[in-house]
Amino acid sequence: MDSIAYVNGSFVPLSEAKVSVLDRGFLFADGIYEVAAVLDGKLIDNASHLARLERSVGEIALKLPETVARIIEIQKELITRNKLVSGLVYLQVTRGADTGRDFAFPKSGVKSSLVMFVSEKEIVDAPSAKTGVGVITVPDIRWERRDIKSVALLAQVLAKQAAAEAGAAEAWMLEDGFVTEGGSSSAFILTQDDVIVTRQNSNAILPGCTRKAVVALAEERQLRVEERPFTVAEAVAAKEAFITSASVFVQPVVTIDGKTVGTGKPGPMATRLREIYVDFAKATAS
Repeated sequence: MDSIAYVNGSFVPLSEAKVSVLDRGFLFADGIYEVAAVLDGKLIDNASHLARLERSVGEIALKLPETVARIIEIQKELITRNKLVSGLVYLQVTRGADTGRDFAFPKSGVKSSLVMFVSEKEIVDAPSAKTGVGVITVPDIRWERRDIKSVALLAQVLAKQAAAEAGAAEAWMLEDGFVTEGGSSSAFILTQDDVIVTRQNSNAILPGCTRKAVVALAEERQLRVEERPFTVAEAVAAKEAFITSASVFVQPVVTIDGKTVGTGKPGPMATRLREIYVDFAKATAS
């Protein structure tokens, strides 16, 4: 059955959802996107995602075509129309379709474009949360403004393809010998002395919304958190490793480049943080 999407003011079957070939998102990757999780038909940590959306569009001088309040209404309408219980709501804002292919911003008369659609996904009871996943490492070949959630994702596509070909679920990207982040996730380790380590926010990584919530939830429980870079060698020698994102919540990492992390099974810290985050998600869903 065809799902319902939203394209610039209209709800349409996904198979009929279209934008112009002159759309600057298509021609230049001149756009921003966000993905929010849905549990029990409700949005998870959505305010954080929309705050990041506002920050990202502001960084590239891109005006939202709708108010944030209206965007929330559309998100919820899509959930209702698609009877979505568990999954994701994707939204993308581009600078719109100009009359030609000019690198500079359109001077006037071009309205930014807003597209949204949903996808079903079992997040809470995902089998990989019980078994853990493998990651590989690849060079980080992205631009220097990774804090902007740009639709320009070719580097991440290549990283995730390399992971898929290696039978892994994710790729951790490396710069100057240190892990920056995953292709679509934030990277964490638990040291042998029980310190949770994740790279600090900067232009080098995307400020993950789930990462932010997990760090806050850990600190609330008096768990030790250190925000700094870490190496692959440190990760392999760690007690545990895990990733976070809106699409997986907290997911244990049990191998890195084929090397076993910890016991090779999901560890107690990642398991506990996942349970804590799921409780938070359900309690604050809207």
